[in-house]
Amino acid sequence: MSLVLEPPPPPPPLSKSKTGAPLKRCFTSIRTALPPPNHRFRASGFPLHPTSSSRPTVTVVLKTEKEKNAVTEQKGPPVRIVAVVGQGSVSPLKCTPWEEVMMHTAKRLKWVDEGYEMVVFTDNFHQSNDQTAMDLQKELACADILLVVAVTNQDSVKWIGTNSGNIPNVICFESDPGLVNKLGGSYVHSEMKGSIFDKVVGISQLKKTDETKEVVQTVSEAWDRCNSDDIRFCLLVIINAYIQPVPILKNLRSKGFSTLNCMVKNCGPQILDCLMDPNCRKALQCLNKCSPVDQVCNYRCIASFESPKLEAFSLCVLQKNNCLDLDAKIPEKPYVQPMLKFRGKDLCHETAEDLFVGWLGSLDWSWRVVAGQNPAYDQFPCQYQLFYRGKAKGSFWYEPVFQVKTLEGELVWRRRKYRVKRANVPGTFYFSVLDNGVVSNEYWTIVDVSEDFSWGLFHYHGAARVAGQSYTGAVLVSPDGTYPKQTQSNRLSSALEKCGIKEWELYTVDNCACQDPPLGIPEGSSLHSMLDAKDQSWSSI
Repeated sequence: MSLVLEPPPPPPPLSKSKTGAPLKRCFTSIRTALPPPNHRFRASGFPLHPTSSSRPTVTVVLKTEKEKNAVTEQKGPPVRIVAVVGQGSVSPLKCTPWEEVMMHTAKRLKWVDEGYEMVVFTDNFHQSNDQTAMDLQKELACADILLVVAVTNQDSVKWIGTNSGNIPNVICFESDPGLVNKLGGSYVHSEMKGSIFDKVVGISQLKKTDETKEVVQTVSEAWDRCNSDDIRFCLLVIINAYIQPVPILKNLRSKGFSTLNCMVKNCGPQILDCLMDPNCRKALQCLNKCSPVDQVCNYRCIASFESPKLEAFSLCVLQKNNCLDLDAKIPEKPYVQPMLKFRGKDLCHETAEDLFVGWLGSLDWSWRVVAGQNPAYDQFPCQYQLFYRGKAKGSFWYEPVFQVKTLEGELVWRRRKYRVKRANVPGTFYFSVLDNGVVSNEYWTIVDVSEDFSWGLFHYHGAARVAGQSYTGAVLVSPDGTYPKQTQSNRLSSALEKCGIKEWELYTVDNCACQDPPLGIPEGSSLHSMLDAKDQSWSSI
């Protein structure tokens, strides 16, 4: 593959595939003589399930009153994003319409920076009145990013091609191959089949393309994971690489001599021990293949190859000496209100702790996770939660037990131990854990628990400060790991709405093969304080 130093020729005449079906695409990167990006990526597509609709729509994302009144530090000038989705197209996120997915993404971008403005259009503007097309043209004239999803209508393809020439970043997924992709003003050629590496490897020795290649790779891998966090992540990576820095994506890579000097000066024995240990060495090799800002990829490496040597390495290099000089903060948004009452009484700290303790005592665990929202931390199989009061006065602990299917195909159990402290408001807590040598601090909220303890919803914000990673998530729990009854659907939807989460964002946890989990709590621990574990209102399992 040759390096193109000028715009590619006009696309061939537009036509549908022989089957009339949308065409899946991957991008490969071709750099022109433009400044290099800051970071890394790649992109491919989702399956498309088109549906029909009788009229065109255009949706403009507006701030809610709460968002208007919130004080958020804006890191730079506004970033303007335009999304165009195929009319009636359906996403792989539980068959949710792409229009709804993009509208929700626009809202979630605001949690990162109030300056991120995203508007969403459907693609049948060419069939509607001239005003809709004029509105879209106006938005495109000042857009930093154009995101095109599931657009195959030939009139739409031609119109977008004509009106998007001045936009520096254009990314297209599950759309007609006649659409041209660009990153930072550089053309990214479409390929009809095969891996992105089939073509990118051919130009890997050209230094100017390396960072663009990484950007294309990261975006592609994230998009293919088909979840709302990663859709937002794709846009954030492009903003970070080509528009302005995104603080939550601060690069987890060596800072050059200062990093090396810090590591050698303070952690020589730990580095040597890690390199001599097969599992620790595999972990470092795995992490080196991940984008530094891709939490899903990074944590899968850590969970797959964790070992005492890896913990000692991370504890020295990151936690004790912060050789990468990172300082991630716990996200402030979304604000999630805790439940205020339980069984008709105001929630107090003791009762809130008892809600966490849940079924422990009647069962060998407090709760089992039914589904989770965060793709990095909530999706492991067979998740058991153990909450209990410690021997020391006022101490409270949380130990999650979960399975990991390692990158080598082995199924193993993992366990963590969190210290839990009450926050000011009943139903809110501060959690802290040493996870493979790095401390994570989290703020948890009990969003809702049903009166019969048949299900609960817990939300969290967190950060691994010295690893440069911030995150949010939520877990839906029940006594046996099964979904709440249909009669609870409205209440569950309301609880999720308080978290800014749609039900289609949740991943269902695989609870099918959970033999012999390593449960149990320390001898001398205590359980409930205000609630009786044998309360008759608790239905038997």
